[in-house]
Amino acid sequence: MCIIMHMNPDAPHPPHRLADDDCEVACIHPAQVRAARAGLAAAPPPARIAALFAVLGDATRTRLLTALASSELCVCDLAAATGINRTTVSHQLRVLREHRIVRRRRDGKVIYYALDDSHVATLLSMGAAHAAEAGAAADAEPARWTG
Repeated sequence: MCIIMHMNPDAPHPPHRLADDDCEVACIHPAQVRAARAGLAAAPPPARIAALFAVLGDATRTRLLTALASSELCVCDLAAATGINRTTVSHQLRVLREHRIVRRRRDGKVIYYALDDSHVATLLSMGAAHAAEAGAAADAEPARWTG
């Protein structure tokens, strides 16, 4: 069925579908499939990447990371800058440290936190840029009545 649909989208569907697969052809574009497989083999395990994005996907943690993007801060200063209570800040910093997103530095009795490396700063700035684009696109769309 896939080959029929790809070649002629207006063609009528066959009267039945295969139970396990909608395609009668296993691979339509072998070069692209090989390139995709090579990319998958070279990449870190998908679960590790997904875990990173899951940690970054929390609004409180993203707020803390955005505050840390300008300079290192202690827990008290992070709480004051973000308006998040110190207990929550401490807890979220622990999660971020466990995932190597922030690092800490002790200076006497004060512990300062910073983004772990430039990769984190890049992820954060790219995410912010993409969110701003998505927000601008949504703002540009005319309001629709759903009555």
